[in-house]
Amino acid sequence: MAQKKVPQPSKWHYLDYSILIPYLILCVIGIIMVYSSTSYLQYLPATKDITPFSYARNQMFFFFLSLVAIAFIFRMKTAILERQRLIKWVLIVIFGLLLLTRFSSFGVEVNGARGWLQLPGGFRLQPVEFLKIAVVWYLAVEFSRQQKMIKTAFFRTTKIKLLILAAFIGLVMLQPDLGGAIILILLIGGMMLVSGQNYMWAWAAMIGTPILLRLGTFLSIHFGKNILPAHAYQRLVNFADPFANAKDQGMQMVQSYYAISNGGLFGRGLGNSLQKRGYLPEAHTDFIFSIVVEELGALRAILILALLFFLISRIMLVGIRAKNPFHSLLCLGIGILFMTQVFINLGGVLGLIPLTGVTFPFLSQGGSSLLVLSIAVGMALNISAAEKRDLTRIEQDRNFKVLTIK
Repeated sequence: MAQKKVPQPSKWHYLDYSILIPYLILCVIGIIMVYSSTSYLQYLPATKDITPFSYARNQMFFFFLSLVAIAFIFRMKTAILERQRLIKWVLIVIFGLLLLTRFSSFGVEVNGARGWLQLPGGFRLQPVEFLKIAVVWYLAVEFSRQQKMIKTAFFRTTKIKLLILAAFIGLVMLQPDLGGAIILILLIGGMMLVSGQNYMWAWAAMIGTPILLRLGTFLSIHFGKNILPAHAYQRLVNFADPFANAKDQGMQMVQSYYAISNGGLFGRGLGNSLQKRGYLPEAHTDFIFSIVVEELGALRAILILALLFFLISRIMLVGIRAKNPFHSLLCLGIGILFMTQVFINLGGVLGLIPLTGVTFPFLSQGGSSLLVLSIAVGMALNISAAEKRDLTRIEQDRNFKVLTIK
């Protein structure tokens, strides 16, 4: 009797909850912390017209928009993401947005960097955030198509790509957004390391990167006064000794230390932060983790970090196990993006590296950042489902052949 093949389940059957659930929990925690760190603004004279829910409402809007984006990307065929033409058009659009941001009247300057586009309805768009995931996507497409040449002619196959991306980094530097530029450089380096080229380059990068970062910081502090933008140089000086100028330029770092110290192991309680009440600027964006420690305590902050690292590890594990080179590179790149942002934000908050204005993933207030990170999660969920479905199809075909022979 002829055997019939079992029909394939819906794609939603393969949804990876080990990625989705941590993402949802982190986003909800982020909305709560944004509300906690901004509700006090209604009592300040300069921001008395702001309602307690203003920032949290905006964050919730982008959260629901992110869920729509995840659903759309999840239903998309991964073959569409592999198209060179699509990612090239995405890069062209982002390049245009960067030009508008820097050279048109639509650009808005915040903290010395002209990096935001003013949109109708009071919303702002930060094109460099979209550039981050576009760089990962672009290199995953290009490297996956050249796997046979990478080991033997790595630099010959990458020099054109690096020149293209250097133009984007140069435009980001003109804003000037040094934090965004540093993340892009680290992303490109990370993607090069996982591209399949000789492992000796990976060892060289692991040893050389910390040394170069430390050397670059030292040289910038001592010789960068007439080279770097004023606000960037001042951040380096504050990194060297924040308490020397604690009432002015070094205030953010000093108040961040106070917030972390106030929190202790168990925190002052949700909503009870002292430093957010006008003492710590940007408490809801760059320094959200300081408020998390102050209100929730070091132990709960560590649990939040553990949840975030679990999410990152699950995404990277999908990349490691993937059979398709593009799937593997894209998931590994997304993991590198998340890790880079966590490292740079926490490094700045804890005083390990100079402040760069990078938000903490999922917790910091910022619609563009949340939307981009959610798009990345949607891509990872899509790839995880595609890999599971392909594996199921192979097993079903194998079982069908065995039953047919019998």
